[in-house]
Amino acid sequence: MDDLHNLHPPAVLNDLLLVTHAHGFALSSDRLTGALLRTLAASKPAGQFLELGTGTGIGTSWLLDGMDAASRLHTVDMHEDTTAVAKRFLENDRRVTFYLEEGLMWLKRARRDGMRFDLIFADATPGKYAAHDDALALLKLGGMYVIDDMLPQPNWPAGHAAKVPVLIEALAGRQDIKLVKLSWSTGIIIAVRVGLG
Repeated sequence: MDDLHNLHPPAVLNDLLLVTHAHGFALSSDRLTGALLRTLAASKPAGQFLELGTGTGIGTSWLLDGMDAASRLHTVDMHEDTTAVAKRFLENDRRVTFYLEEGLMWLKRARRDGMRFDLIFADATPGKYAAHDDALALLKLGGMYVIDDMLPQPNWPAGHAAKVPVLIEALAGRQDIKLVKLSWSTGIIIAVRVGLG
């Protein structure tokens, strides 16, 4: 089976990738992760979705491609230059709201305001390597928490590799989630909230 055959990427993806490469941004999710995000989004009709780390909107485009008309996506990033790329291609979609804000502060406010999500894709330090308790607290029961890049990546900064096993161990020790670790794509973890933390 060829994992990359007949992926049917979002219509906007090729243009997004061209601009992303021109900007020199190398932290976007790969196509397999995107296809998984789209499939998971499709499993949550009228779903509420959160993306932590908009980047240039690659993952955003895959999530939107799986969402139905009644679903909503909140996507958060503190970098104006990359978010501007995502907004250029995707902000006309009424299902998405962009937040140009530091992720840790956004998570604290969302938790205080009682926001809840059916799926969280944590693709930035906030909500993944920092404050993942705050991110997981935003999940509805049965909601999914998805992270990628758990296998070594050439674009990891110095010292990053040491963070990965610490995060995996912390997630595996939680009683409020059930998770699966996939040595596929860039290394994926999918956790489902089953109780209160």
